[in-house]
Amino acid sequence: MASLFDSIDDVQSALLAGRYIADRALATVIFLATRLGKPLFLEGEAGVGKTEVAKVLAEVLHTRLIRLQCYEGLDVHTAVYEWAYARQIMHLRLLEARGEASTASEKDLYSAEFLIARPLLQAVQWDGSVPPVLLIDEIDRADEEFESFLLEFLSDFQITIPEIGTIRAMRPPIVVITSNRTREVHDALKRRCLYHWIDYPTFEAEYQIVMLKVPGITQQLAFQVTTVCQQLRQAELFKAPGIAETLDWATALVTMGRQELDEATVNETLGVLLKYQDDVQRVRGEMVHGLVQRAHGRR
Repeated sequence: MASLFDSIDDVQSALLAGRYIADRALATVIFLATRLGKPLFLEGEAGVGKTEVAKVLAEVLHTRLIRLQCYEGLDVHTAVYEWAYARQIMHLRLLEARGEASTASEKDLYSAEFLIARPLLQAVQWDGSVPPVLLIDEIDRADEEFESFLLEFLSDFQITIPEIGTIRAMRPPIVVITSNRTREVHDALKRRCLYHWIDYPTFEAEYQIVMLKVPGITQQLAFQVTTVCQQLRQAELFKAPGIAETLDWATALVTMGRQELDEATVNETLGVLLKYQDDVQRVRGEMVHGLVQRAHGRR
């Protein structure tokens, strides 16, 4: 693991090469997570770039991204492994047709041949030269029971399958766990991780991200888009736009051929930037007028 990144500066440079702008604090915690073999727990508002950290890490390290999307009701079979029951039944019928069913053992049906590896088992079985990046996305959406199971997995990076035995990771994965903080995650899980809160970017950082990630955008439009999004985060909205919405909006404006913002365009495209009707109604009209004025006036 020590050879993945040589320094914190190396982390920042690698992420920038992957078109991700990381501040010094984030680069530091990524460096330490890879050096110490610790899971990285990222919290922050939706759309600030938590998931993108894992994607870019996998890209710059030239390794596989294994993603487990969490949701309410997520169980071990979906996250770890399950048996291919249809194939097992077909195999059993084939044995019966051959007259071999009576001599068949449990191992004939419960072997690696019929095992379907889900994300956690895939991460444990990985045998590449560089460990995979295991993204456990939105852990706050999973039930507390699954969170408890995850504690054991993160301690040993091994999985026990009763019919086969214990499978231990040859190279522990680089684990990135994200949370939008829709509920508090148990302290026991956080204690096993290095923690970092990803906040909304500063104006300068967001402007750089827009210029980096949106092909064909002009400096003027990028400046105006960033100004509007920064201002909206100061307003009383149900869901302020994250950097993901900023990029979606900027891309939409470029697609429409816009070189700069005007009130009509902003009003027409609020659905790209805001995701709740109450927020759209609150912003549309007079507030849009003020946003566009500030976007044009801040030179």
